[in-house]
Amino acid sequence: MRALILAAILVAAPIAQERPLPDFDAFATEVKKRLATDDERQSGYVFTERRLEQRVNADGRVTNESVKVYEVYPGLPGEDRYRRLIEEDGQAISADRLAKQDAERRKTAEEYARKQAVASERQKEARKLEKARAEYSDAVEDIFRVYDIRMVRREPIEGTDTILATLTPKPGARAQTADGKVMQHFKARAWLSESDYELVRVEIEAVDNLAFGLGLLARVHKGTVATYQRRKVNGDRWLPAQVTWTASARVLLVRRLRLRGVSEFSNYRRYTVDTRTIIGESH
Repeated sequence: MRALILAAILVAAPIAQERPLPDFDAFATEVKKRLATDDERQSGYVFTERRLEQRVNADGRVTNESVKVYEVYPGLPGEDRYRRLIEEDGQAISADRLAKQDAERRKTAEEYARKQAVASERQKEARKLEKARAEYSDAVEDIFRVYDIRMVRREPIEGTDTILATLTPKPGARAQTADGKVMQHFKARAWLSESDYELVRVEIEAVDNLAFGLGLLARVHKGTVATYQRRKVNGDRWLPAQVTWTASARVLLVRRLRLRGVSEFSNYRRYTVDTRTIIGESH
């Protein structure tokens, strides 16, 4: 979903209204300075994630539900964050299971440290990070190729004055990146803080069908909707608060599953030496 979030962050020429909307060039320049994925924004924090996932039948009835709660810690460079499962379906994870998770994590960290002691491995990691930055920059440029982006009006969200923008795929646009090709299948509405130039909320809707895994594993159907919500934490930084999504998948190429989920993020605190000592302690 990184491509979709990127697509929703930028805005274009305003339409006339009682109080003129911001100048595009000036506003876009400030927004670009603050562009960052959720992974980047959360990288300096420890936080709690509650993840609800449901299977839904053709009538919209929930047939299976899973709720997991994680303590989430910054990942090793180039790797995903460490999600420490602390609760599952309302039951706290046992001390033995927590200890097993932490032991596996320490083993991974120690292996990474051994690799980083070798100069060639450090250089390899640096090249990987540089490639990822370049790909991200290219995906941002694809936003302007793929979308007709228009500022619509001002709207308040949870006490914040925002600019509502619409993003509609341009017919025949030539995307240059994989992210850009994904963007072409979605339209979006985005709300950006007028004072902070930050993304506050985005709603994304599929305008046609999009297949993954050669179409054999999963398919996003036309009309599928996802939403992203951010909140300002400690009056300092806009961080993810909630993500909702729907999808469908095929099992053994025959049985179709409808899935939906909600991830909620809370209890943000800066990752420091003190917070690092939390890993390995039982709750």
